Amino acid sequence: MSMFNHEARQFKFDVLREISALAFEGKLTEESAAAISKKLIPGRKAEFRCCVYKEREILRQRTRLACGKMADETAEYHPRQIVQVIDAACDGCTIRKIQITDNCRKCMAKACMGACNFGAISMGPHRAQIDYAKCKECGACARSCPYNAIVVTERPCSQHCPVDAIRWDENGIAQINEEKCINCGACQAACPFGAIEDISWVVPVISLLKMKTPMFAIIAPAIQGQFEKATLPQIKKSIEMLGFDKVYEVALGADAVAWYEHEELLEKMEAGVPMTTSCCPAFVNLAKIHFPEVYEKNVSTTVSPMMALARKLKKVHPDHGIVFIGPCLAKKQEAMESFTAVDYVLTFEEIAAMLISQRINPEEVEAREEDYPSVFGRNFAQGGGVSKAVIEAAKEKNKDAQFSAVYADGCQECKKQLTLMKFGKFNASLLEGMACQGGCIAGPASIEPPMVIRGRMVKENSANKKTISESVEAFDFSDVAMHRE
Repeated sequence: MSMFNHEARQFKFDVLREISALAFEGKLTEESAAAISKKLIPGRKAEFRCCVYKEREILRQRTRLACGKMADETAEYHPRQIVQVIDAACDGCTIRKIQITDNCRKCMAKACMGACNFGAISMGPHRAQIDYAKCKECGACARSCPYNAIVVTERPCSQHCPVDAIRWDENGIAQINEEKCINCGACQAACPFGAIEDISWVVPVISLLKMKTPMFAIIAPAIQGQFEKATLPQIKKSIEMLGFDKVYEVALGADAVAWYEHEELLEKMEAGVPMTTSCCPAFVNLAKIHFPEVYEKNVSTTVSPMMALARKLKKVHPDHGIVFIGPCLAKKQEAMESFTAVDYVLTFEEIAAMLISQRINPEEVEAREEDYPSVFGRNFAQGGGVSKAVIEAAKEKNKDAQFSAVYADGCQECKKQLTLMKFGKFNASLLEGMACQGGCIAGPASIEPPMVIRGRMVKENSANKKTISESVEAFDFSDVAMHRE
C-alpha cells in the first residue's frame, strides 16, 4: 500500500525503508545498496521515464542520498547543503522558459518582434520562432502578443524558491546556489519529478542504535497526527521501540522558549527595537543570509525549542546522543551550527521508514501520557502559535507590558515583513516568521496534509489544561543557556 500519491515521494520512501531494513540487519553494503534499484524496478518495462535504465539510475542516486552521500558521486561533499539535485531526474523538466505555441497567427503586426530588444524572434514558414542563443527570457514578447500565443513556463523549483537560489547549467540541469539557499525545502516540495531531495542521516542513527549507544529522541510538535489514528503517546512509544532510551516532546522546549523569549522581547521593546522569533531555522537563514542587518539587530537570540530541549538533556545526561525528529529540512543544517547540542536530525518520512522496516505499527502499541507540555508549546507547530505562546507567557507572568505581533505565513510574506523591518516600517513588537505556509505542520517532510494534522491536534489536545508556567516548573530550564552562543 502506498503512503503517498506523489510517486516520486513514494519511491523515495521505499528507498529509505529498504536502506533502514538493511542497516538494522547489518547487511548494508555497497552491493546491497546498489541492488535496491533493481528490487524496486524488477522488470524491463519503464513506467515513468524513457527507459528502465534511467529509472534505476534515479533510484541509485536516491539511494546515495539515503545513505548520507551526495547524489552525484563526482560532486564535492558539502554537508551543510542539505537539499541536493538528482541530475537524472531533473532533465525531464522543460528547458525552454519562453515558447511559441500553435496559437501564433503569424500576424502582420509582428508585435513580438517589435518587443524583443535582442533580435531573438523571426518569422518562420508557419509561425514566429525564437533563436534561443539570443533570447534573454525577459518575457517581453509574451506580454506583447495579441493572441497570447507565447507562453512563459517557469520551472516549479525556481518558481517556488523564495531566494532565487536555483539556476541551470549548460544542459538545463538545476543547480543550487549554496550561498543563497536557506534549505527551506520549497523546491523539493514543488518539484513534480522528485528531482530535488535531502541528504539522510538514517544510516548513522541506526548504526548507533545497533551499538546500544545511549540516545534520546526529541520529537517536533508537528508529529502529532502524522500516523493516522495513533495517539502521541503511541508514537513516542513506537520510536522508543527502535532502541532509543526515551522520547521527549520538543514542545517542552517550546514552553521554555516562550517563557524566556518574552523577557528578551521586553528588553527589545524598552530599546524601541522590534524582534523576530527564532524557532524556524529556514526563517533564521533567510534573515541571516539575505537580511544581515535585521539578523544582527532584530532576530531573537533565544535558541529554538529543539536546541533548548537538547541542551537541557545534554546537561543532565552528557553521555547521551540527541536525535531530533521533525518535518523540516533546515533543522539538519541547524544541527551543524557551532552552538548545537543535537547530534542527528531525522524527518517524519525517515522515522516512518525505520518503523515500517521493523514492522512497528504505532496504532497497535500500548502507551500512556507522561512528561507532557502545555498546549501552547505543542501549538508551536501551527502558524501563529509561537507569538500566541509568548503572549500567554506574558499573561501568566502578570506583566503589564502590551505588545502586538505579526505572523508572516511562508517565505514570501517573511521577506515582505523583514524588508519593512529593515527600513523601519514594521509596525508591531514581534514578528513570527514561518518558512512553510501554515507552519511546521506543512513542512516538506510531513506525511499527512496540514488540515488533517490541525484537526487531529485540536482533538487530542482538547483535554490539555497545563499552563506554560506549570510546564517549565515541571521540566526546569533555569540552569540551561537559552541564548544562541
